[in-house]
Amino acid sequence: MKKITIYSVFLFLLLSLEGFAQQSSSYISKGASISFFSSAMLEDIEAKSNLAGSALDIKTGDILFRVKNTSFQFDKKLMQEHFNENYMESDKYPVSEFKGKIENSGQLTKDGNYTAKVSGTLQIHGVTKAYATMATFTVKNSIITAAASFDVRLADHKITIPSVVGKKIAEVVKVKINATYKH
Repeated sequence: MKKITIYSVFLFLLLSLEGFAQQSSSYISKGASISFFSSAMLEDIEAKSNLAGSALDIKTGDILFRVKNTSFQFDKKLMQEHFNENYMESDKYPVSEFKGKIENSGQLTKDGNYTAKVSGTLQIHGVTKAYATMATFTVKNSIITAAASFDVRLADHKITIPSVVGKKIAEVVKVKINATYKH
């Protein structure tokens, strides 16, 4: 009889903790993907990082993305070197970050596909600027996937393009974000 009672109490506690964890409103994405694409007259440039971190709180709608600038990988090693040394000045500005809010984030508690406006501030190259875009969210079995894209004007973040390479680098780059969130 004692074994059954202890087993029952243990099972009850285990199920209670599991239920509590599932009610948490905070989600983390450890391997979020951020890529950017620059299409200019003489050359297209693309880079990607799968090392971004992100957190979201579906109760408050708060969302945060952080990525080390040196984690972006390019097809050509020289492009990566120029990106970090000349444009992003990654020694001086090692991280880029987005802090924002998801509108109607409460809908992300139920399985389904959702579109929501995300607005906030993007800090790149030491300059913070407001941005807003639409993002798509898929919720299935308490896992949330998110995808968004938006344009970033380099001059808005004081990233200068030398005139000798002006036809190789676009003034505006397309940024794409993909993340999978778990409790």
